[in-house]
Amino acid sequence: MEHLLQPLFEWVMRTIESGGYTAILLLMALESACIPIPSEVIMPFAGYLVFKGSMGLHGAALAGAFGCALGSTVAYVAGYYGGRPFVERYGRYILLRHKDLDAADRFFAKHGEATVFFSRLLPVIRTFISLPAGISRMPFGRFLLYSFIGSVPWCYLFTWIGMKLGENWQTIRGWFHGADLVIGGVLLAGFAWFLWHHLKPEPTADRAE
Repeated sequence: MEHLLQPLFEWVMRTIESGGYTAILLLMALESACIPIPSEVIMPFAGYLVFKGSMGLHGAALAGAFGCALGSTVAYVAGYYGGRPFVERYGRYILLRHKDLDAADRFFAKHGEATVFFSRLLPVIRTFISLPAGISRMPFGRFLLYSFIGSVPWCYLFTWIGMKLGENWQTIRGWFHGADLVIGGVLLAGFAWFLWHHLKPEPTADRAE
């Protein structure tokens, strides 16, 4: 897998070297718009450039955080205007019922701020949280605020680590490989539970929907 991803990593590094802060902003926007470009490469490499004196710590980290806000907005809008009508119309074909959408709406209404904030601090999940927030139509102002606040420590931490590691900045990729596997396993277990729960015969009330 590492060998297959190496061309992507090299492209990210070349893009940041040539585009500077703007490149960091745009790459992090892509990552937050549900395109899996690993921020675990973007921000530590930016930190390496801070180590070399080519960038400033605050500029690099804030460029990443604002990029997260931009990409999150795109994903949120896609969920709000495209994802929700799709789920309402075709959800039954992918085992999503109206009560699932209602439950998600209630969850984001009650726990949306904490969910968005902490999700922005987790590998894998941080990339995709904006889409369900938009589908559930969490108030946009609160969504954007907590998404940005959650992205700031993530971007600062990874930039700082890259700066401290210097020439050895790429070792951080190994640190988070295990975390990605654990979170991926949890997501797969959740998906398995979802299938088991939704492949059971529906109650009469659900069929009527």
